[in-house]
Amino acid sequence: MIESTSPAATLPDRSVVPAVWSRYTDLVVERGEGSWLITVDGERYLDYSSGIGVTNTGHAHPRVVAAIQAQAAKLLHGQQNIVYHEPGLRLHERLRHLLPGDDWQAFLANSGAEAVEAAVKLARAATGRPAIVSFRGGFHGRTAQTMALTTSRVSIRGDFEPLPGSVYQAPYPYCYRAPGGAHDPAACTCDWEAQLELLFAQVVAPGRIAAFVVEPVLGEGGYVVPPRTFLPRLREIATRHGILLLLDEVQTGFGRTGKWFALQHVGVTPDVLIVAKGIASGLPLSGLVARRDLLARWSPGAHGGTYGGNAVACAAANATLDVIEDEQLVENAHERGRQLLDGLAAVRRRFARLGDLRGLGLMVGLEFVRPDGRDPREPDPALAHRVIAAALERHLIVLSAGTWGQVVRLIPPLVTTPGEVDHAVAVLVESMEAAGA
Repeated sequence: MIESTSPAATLPDRSVVPAVWSRYTDLVVERGEGSWLITVDGERYLDYSSGIGVTNTGHAHPRVVAAIQAQAAKLLHGQQNIVYHEPGLRLHERLRHLLPGDDWQAFLANSGAEAVEAAVKLARAATGRPAIVSFRGGFHGRTAQTMALTTSRVSIRGDFEPLPGSVYQAPYPYCYRAPGGAHDPAACTCDWEAQLELLFAQVVAPGRIAAFVVEPVLGEGGYVVPPRTFLPRLREIATRHGILLLLDEVQTGFGRTGKWFALQHVGVTPDVLIVAKGIASGLPLSGLVARRDLLARWSPGAHGGTYGGNAVACAAANATLDVIEDEQLVENAHERGRQLLDGLAAVRRRFARLGDLRGLGLMVGLEFVRPDGRDPREPDPALAHRVIAAALERHLIVLSAGTWGQVVRLIPPLVTTPGEVDHAVAVLVESMEAAGA
């Protein structure tokens, strides 16, 4: 047998990676360029996963790469308890201006789950209250505390009980799956507020609740866009009861929804903004932006971490923010997101099993169902997975979402072009046809 001379032949077998990493592909990637991934065999794939919403500036953006290289040559690690460093100071200053006014500060960590954990610790310390309320279908991480907040699907948390207590869930307005029937979010009839009041009456008094933790658009839970009235009304309820509002914008942030943050679509200001993923174009960095008076309730040493605010990651984040601003990627996300939704809406009637099509900016979900069942909204995860597999065969990478895995989610880099969107729509149409949608 003639041995392969491709680069892949010199790599260890893929079985060295434990199977706990459930896989969408078996691709071995050599490099990325913009919206594309290139394998060791030279095959090109349009990456509409963005590393699960991370590479907002595309793969290996030259300005981000240059910033990483320059910083790596000067200082790799300057621990936050010990020294200050230039990229960290500049990033702290920039992040405190993400929300209206001048009374904000940032705290930096490594991952989205760490940032959520920090926000929960801060809320409990600042209010002196023990309880946290999260919302059904939300995903907040895989650490013990964040699993307790998460209900996107049972596989995230089901094998790891017991989890931290004093965490309660309230309904999220999922208009397509409302008990009374699917309806337009603009005319929402979901009873989420009544159910929240019932939670107050039956389970946990509002005076014991430190914070609401909520995604402005459900991520892993199915790319569910709530009615525009949801967050403003939740803000009012939180304020009335002295409950802090913690917005988890780990997946929706940094231009993903066609605004810098999804909260800007409805004009809501949280008490704590939680960020990660798109902040540093692929380097591990996360954080929260909170009111200065709240952060002052943390005494020195109350929270921290070895790698939070790493110098190289901060340099990448500063370059990422520059690229998003200078290249108008927020505006591009809005325009390309509308193009993507319009392109799919134009062919939607051809697919009886495409139950719902929804999205905000470049965060688009296709929900697949079995219309001939007892409930025409019965989830069809097998069909969604066939669509994903058919798209991969056609060199388009997309992911699943939803409690049953019945949603195909599209997360393009914010640099994606009109031509790439048209290509993706055409591939998705072929893939749905091939999958029997």
